[in-house]
Amino acid sequence: MPSKQISAGGIVYRKEAGQLQIQLITDRYGKISFAKGKREDGESIEQTALREIWEETGIVGRIVEPVDIIAYTYRHPQQGDIQKEVHYYLVESEGGSLKPQTEEIRSVAWYKPEVAWERQCNAGYDNNDFILEKALKLLGVRI
Repeated sequence: MPSKQISAGGIVYRKEAGQLQIQLITDRYGKISFAKGKREDGESIEQTALREIWEETGIVGRIVEPVDIIAYTYRHPQQGDIQKEVHYYLVESEGGSLKPQTEEIRSVAWYKPEVAWERQCNAGYDNNDFILEKALKLLGVRI
């Protein structure tokens, strides 16, 4: 029976000069993604999402609402099959400044929604397409 791993993260947004912006990271493999990570002992899934966003990107956020969950199985070299669940939330930026955690990610930046969607489609993980699409819809953005 595969072991289970819970991770959480968020689609972070802000309004800058009245314009909506979406945060994207470039992960250590060069793919476009969202800040996320493993839940630590004693943390709620929501606490995990906010901690990971802050650690990886330097941004303090507030959860607005859940977006969705991605579930998949991957093979770990020592532990075998792992069932992974990633909980994504729509998160509003409340402060901080962009600073990538270079041990975990290559870069982090803000993008206009249309540019974020284009980058996700061209260089992101396929299973994140519907996550960004759903988050943009929750923000009232049509793509």
